[in-house]
Amino acid sequence: MMMQNEERLFQCSYPRPIHGILGKSSMLVVLGEDHKRLRNLALALVTSTKLKPSYLGDIEKIALRIVGSWHGNSNDKGKVNVIAFCEEARKFAFSVIVKQVLGLSPEEPVTAMILEDFLAFMKGLISFPLYIPGTPYAKAVQARERISRTVKGIIEERRNAGSSKKVDFLDVLLSSNELSDEEKVSFVLDSLLGGYETTSLLISMVVYFLGKSAQDLELVKREHEDIRSKKGKEEFLCSEDYKKMEYTQHVINEALRCGNIVKFVHRKALKDVRYKEYLIPSGWKVLPVFSAVHLNPSLHGNAQQFQPCRWEGANQGTSKKFTPFGGGPRLCPGSELAKVEAAFFLHHLVLNFRWRIDGDDIPMAYPYVEFQRGLPIEIEPLCSES
Repeated sequence: MMMQNEERLFQCSYPRPIHGILGKSSMLVVLGEDHKRLRNLALALVTSTKLKPSYLGDIEKIALRIVGSWHGNSNDKGKVNVIAFCEEARKFAFSVIVKQVLGLSPEEPVTAMILEDFLAFMKGLISFPLYIPGTPYAKAVQARERISRTVKGIIEERRNAGSSKKVDFLDVLLSSNELSDEEKVSFVLDSLLGGYETTSLLISMVVYFLGKSAQDLELVKREHEDIRSKKGKEEFLCSEDYKKMEYTQHVINEALRCGNIVKFVHRKALKDVRYKEYLIPSGWKVLPVFSAVHLNPSLHGNAQQFQPCRWEGANQGTSKKFTPFGGGPRLCPGSELAKVEAAFFLHHLVLNFRWRIDGDDIPMAYPYVEFQRGLPIEIEPLCSES
C-alpha cells in the first residue's frame, strides 16, 4: 500500500544526516518530478547496458577472475582452502559495477582508490551522525567528496576524448542535457551504491543458504552442468543460457525472501491515512518492514524454511507478497542486473568448487544485513578450472 501510493499518500523521507552523505541530488532522497526524471534516466541506462554486446561477457570474465584466484598454488584435487566469501563477493560486484558505469578494469589504480573510499563511505552511511574528525560519519562525508572529485576527473577526461570512444553507460549519461554536472556525479555514486552492496550481499546469501541445503545445491549444479554440456569449452554464457537458469532464479528469489537484504525503507504520511483499524496522522514517519511480509506464514507457507521450490510456476515479479527491491515508483531499476550477476557467478562457483561454511556464521542486521565473520567458507576444487 505504501509502495504503490508514493507521492499520493506517502513520501520518501530519509533522515537528514543520510542526505549529508548521499548528497542533495541523490536519486535515493530527491522527491517528485526530480525523482521521476532521474529514475527514467536510470531505466534508460540499464536498458542500454543490457543491450551492449560486451555486457554479459564482462560479468563472466570478472567472475572467472575471482573464482580462478581461489585455486592459488593448490590446483590439486582435494586441497581445501578457506576464503572470506563476503569479501570475494564484494570484489566481484564492485569490479562489475565500476566496469559497467565508468569503464574501468579492476587492475587500474583508480579502481582501487575508488574502492578504498567507497568502503569508508559505506561504513559511515548508517553511523551516528556526528561530524567530528575521525568519526565514521565524518570519514564517510570526506570519502564521498574524494569519490566525487575522482568521478568528475573521469567525466572530464571522457569529455575531452570526444566521440572516439565507444558509447557506454557514462557516454550515455554525459550526452544527457537533463542533468547538471553535480547530478551526473550523484547519479554515478547512486549506481555504484546500488550495484555494490546489495548485489554482493545477495551472492553471499545465496552461497550461505545453498551451503545449508545439499539438495538444492545439487539441483543448481545439475542445471549448470546441463548448460555447460551444450556449449563449447571456451564459449561464454549468453542471454539464452541465463533464461535456462530457472532453478537458479528460484534460489535467488528465495535467498532474497529469507535474507531480507533491505529490511525497511523510510516514508512519511502526506495526509491522514486510515489503514484497516489504524489511523496514521499526517507527517508521521512510517517504516515499511519487508521482512514482516516475507516471513509472514499466512503469505508464505513454512515461511522460516528455505524452499526454492515454492517459486516454481509462481509469478516471480514484484508483488505485495514479495518486495525485495522495493516497489512502485521507487522499484530498484537495476534489480534484474543484480540477478544476472548472481546467476553467472554461481555458474562458475558450482562447476569448479564444493564448499562448506567454516564454523558458525549467520547473517545479522545492524540495521542492514551483514555476516559478522565475513562468511568464511572452506572451498575444494572439483577439477581444473574449465
